[in-house]
Amino acid sequence: ISIGTPVTIDRHFVELKNETVTCKAFDNRSGVAIMIEALKRANTEFEVYAVGTVQEEVGLKGARTSAYELTPDVAIAIDVDIAGGHPGIEKKDTTVETEKGPVITVSDAAGRGLITPPSVLKWLKETASQHNIEYQLSVSEGGTTDATAIHLTRSGVPTGVIGVPTRYIHSPVELLSLKDIDKCAELIARAIERVGDYF
Repeated sequence: ISIGTPVTIDRHFVELKNETVTCKAFDNRSGVAIMIEALKRANTEFEVYAVGTVQEEVGLKGARTSAYELTPDVAIAIDVDIAGGHPGIEKKDTTVETEKGPVITVSDAAGRGLITPPSVLKWLKETASQHNIEYQLSVSEGGTTDATAIHLTRSGVPTGVIGVPTRYIHSPVELLSLKDIDKCAELIARAIERVGDYF
């Protein structure tokens, strides 16, 4: 095997108990599944663009180019969010848990990434509350998402992040709840329908 040869771990999707599943690369294949399901559920007259970006982990490259081209009025990035509740992760590291609903990001990368605008937080939190969707809030010191690039595009785009609580991120055994996937899709669909009330 020569230097630069792509390799991957041969790991398959496995269903566990209580609609919990494990597999490689839920970060960010789960986001694509949520995006598709949200679009199926949303009933709106607004023009909605759904983008599956590339190279988020190595410079947010696809988010930069797509947001620049599309010039959205508002945006939601979908990503995974580090969930605790297992060895090696303490409460001080994350308060996010699986099976507790979507994660709405307040800020990431200790503010070096996205600091979600109050108008976006209000939109997402009120939508969740009005549709009885349990949600979690996240303030993280670690990584960032495509939202970091999107919100700085051109003169700025109000941007939020909906995260899927996921254990063991960036490993071949990422673990999440299909219930959380469903709730993320539901929150995004309802938020799309109500976007005109906020922006």
